[in-house]
Amino acid sequence: MLTDDYAPGAPDWIDLGSRDTTAAAAFYAALFGWEFRPGGPESGGYGMFVRDGKTVAGMGPLPDSGAHPAWTVYFMTADADATTALVTEHGGTVRVPPMAIPGQGRLAAYTDPTGAEFAVWEPGGTKGLEHVGSWALCWTELYTPDAGRAKDFYGAVLAWDYEDMPLPDNEGAAGTYTVVSRSGGGQDGSHGGILQLGPDLLPGGVAYWQPYFGVDDCDAVVARATEGGGAVLMPATDMAGIGRIALLADPEGCFFAVLTPAEAMTS
Repeated sequence: MLTDDYAPGAPDWIDLGSRDTTAAAAFYAALFGWEFRPGGPESGGYGMFVRDGKTVAGMGPLPDSGAHPAWTVYFMTADADATTALVTEHGGTVRVPPMAIPGQGRLAAYTDPTGAEFAVWEPGGTKGLEHVGSWALCWTELYTPDAGRAKDFYGAVLAWDYEDMPLPDNEGAAGTYTVVSRSGGGQDGSHGGILQLGPDLLPGGVAYWQPYFGVDDCDAVVARATEGGGAVLMPATDMAGIGRIALLADPEGCFFAVLTPAEAMTS
């Protein structure tokens, strides 16, 4: 699972782009117990979700009317300029070129060759999220129509290691789930997965990265999500050896998942 011992290639930040940050803050406060703390006048409305005094995510208003609400996963890089060059070289698109956040670090945002949007964070004063795991980001998954192309791309850009596992009863999937680890991290360094889906199972036929948030009661969180105006895309389901998972969308249609780990279900 993801840890806050960040290394190049591992997820180190996540944020939400919203049309209505006030409503989104209320939804996630009720869902996860997060408190939204807006930044100063120079932040452009960007701020932090905090739980127990630690940053678990960021949120800001969408930059223009054509942008779509979504969660964006950031992966650590030691050099945003070098990563940007690799993205271009291997068929990706640069949406936001490297830019500095004074005193904090540098970011850049891209679209991979299969259509999924993602970003990178080059740490400065801010290394990454202050807390991951329980009531925070715990896993990331890429849903794509072309897993092979995605693996080639991210392997070249972020130097990931892969381990393919067979998928039983994988209706609509390609038969293989790829576990993603940072370079040389092995199982202890795994932080996500890649799953090939048919276009009919991808919203609008578009690939995307989905964050997972760790919770202590998947069913209770699903109930709160629907009460708050969210949608259930996959009801709470037991996954052998993993835990209980549900796929959800918030009131603006931003996709995310919740996971009660197997060890938490038996403790």
